[in-house]
Amino acid sequence: MIVRTWRARATPVNARLYVAFFHRHLRPMFGAFQGHRGALVLTRADDVVVEITVLTMWDSFDAIAAFAPDVDRAVVEDEAKNYLLSFDPVVQHHHCALDTRLGRAQTSPGI
Repeated sequence: MIVRTWRARATPVNARLYVAFFHRHLRPMFGAFQGHRGALVLTRADDVVVEITVLTMWDSFDAIAAFAPDVDRAVVEDEAKNYLLSFDPVVQHHHCALDTRLGRAQTSPGI
């Protein structure tokens, strides 16, 4: 499994709006791509800015390329940009070496 990581920053109010947008629009959109295995939206807040980290899980780089033809560039919807103070234009990819979710240990030779 490949985990695609992207980061952005937002005000506390807009971070909540971004998460709602992700749930309403992006979650169903990702589900349409074969090889997509789920997503996590993580937040870390201080008094002024919320850092948002999005992790999407994929079976392969071919599956990612169906979603993002330039696999290293972030895909940021116009509506999402309205909620963000800034965002990283590129993403990072990591091979999942161990997954213990749902009571199953899954290893991958990505290391």
